[in-house]
Amino acid sequence: MSHTAHIPSHRKPRQRASKSALRAGVAGGFLSTIAVAGAAGPAQAEPVTQTIEMPTITDGLSTAVAASAQATQQVALDLETRANEDAAAEKAAKTAKKAHAEAVREAEAKKKAEAAAKAKAKAEAEERAERASRTAERTTLSASSGSSDSGSSASAPSSSSNVSGSAASIVAFAKAQVGDAYVSGGTGPNAWDCSGLVQAAYRTAGIDLPRVSQSQSTAGTQVSLDNLQPGDILYWGGAGSAYHVAIYVGGGEFVGAQNSSTGTVQRSLDYDRPTGAVRVL
Repeated sequence: MSHTAHIPSHRKPRQRASKSALRAGVAGGFLSTIAVAGAAGPAQAEPVTQTIEMPTITDGLSTAVAASAQATQQVALDLETRANEDAAAEKAAKTAKKAHAEAVREAEAKKKAEAAAKAKAKAEAEERAERASRTAERTTLSASSGSSDSGSSASAPSSSSNVSGSAASIVAFAKAQVGDAYVSGGTGPNAWDCSGLVQAAYRTAGIDLPRVSQSQSTAGTQVSLDNLQPGDILYWGGAGSAYHVAIYVGGGEFVGAQNSSTGTVQRSLDYDRPTGAVRVL
């Protein structure tokens, strides 16, 4: 190359004062790379006569980036707040559901307790009414039989020690069941109702009685309560409409399946004096 050849200037154009140091550094590095590439190329390559300007990070772009970051942070905070609110609402719903279920259980328990109390009170009232009815019927019976029995001495009830034959079998069976439970409709072998016990006792003597107390109260010959014999059937209520029966076992006592509270017992006639009696044997 001639020493008089024109040598283009490699001086970079003057940058404006507003250019940032970052742009200067990036541009400078880029131009240095171009210069090295040119020096390594062929000798006839055209020299670099201009620079390439790189994008400039302006104040506006920085502001936009900062605003975007702030907006992203706000969205994250909003999502977190929403998640916390949803969790709190779910917890409150579970607590309310549990409280409602507990209230329902307490209401049901209270309702059952009230029903049980009413049933108990009703049963007690019915028992008192039944006893009062028995007392009234006994009073009526005593008044009606008083005139026919006046002037004659009442014979003492027979003792169970003198019982023999079929009556002994009936009495022995009845006494053997003392302590068994009372169950409505019970016919043994360990639970009875009143007529079920009487029917089973008579069956040991080969006698088949009706099943219910109403029929058993008319199954034989009516006898006075002052002339009882072991094996006689005692009844409470009217003949043919009796609501309870038992077996006279002698010595002024009877055996009967009384109720669910006492079960099958042996009691004195004075414990609950019967209305009448029938003799089947």
